[in-house]
Amino acid sequence: MIFVSVGTQLPFERLIRSMDFWSEENPDKEVFAQVGKTDYTPCFMAFSEKLSPAEYTEKVNNADLIVSHVGMGTIITGLEHFKKMILMPRLAEMGEHRNDHQLGTAEKFSHIDSIVIVNSEYELKEAIDEHLSETRNNSVSTNVRTSPELINKLRDFIKTG
Repeated sequence: MIFVSVGTQLPFERLIRSMDFWSEENPDKEVFAQVGKTDYTPCFMAFSEKLSPAEYTEKVNNADLIVSHVGMGTIITGLEHFKKMILMPRLAEMGEHRNDHQLGTAEKFSHIDSIVIVNSEYELKEAIDEHLSETRNNSVSTNVRTSPELINKLRDFIKTG
């Protein structure tokens, strides 16, 4: 299952529309999206505006892949659960956020093997298709490991600002 999350603060219609179009082209793949407040209603994937913490954890646990904005909560959760993640930064110029801090965050995490950063709808589709192809061919391990030390440093950084 692919779990899509956009957080709860702001809409991210570019990501949700892209995933809905991808789902239309791949009806045999299970996709669930936490869409936040949005004017766009997905037609080809299951979704909910928000999830309780328990529901969110359940979706993460069941996911083979997480597709998300570049939110620290999602990144830390994905790393803690050893999940492959495809992250698309929100862009201020498109009205998706107040500034472009997600671009900087994306750059900082781009070196982690379990994280793929995409900057467009086309790159998102390509990254998902590549992940599914690799998984199907068993050419990469889906059991991604991240050091507990890195996760603790990230938690400390967020707490102290």
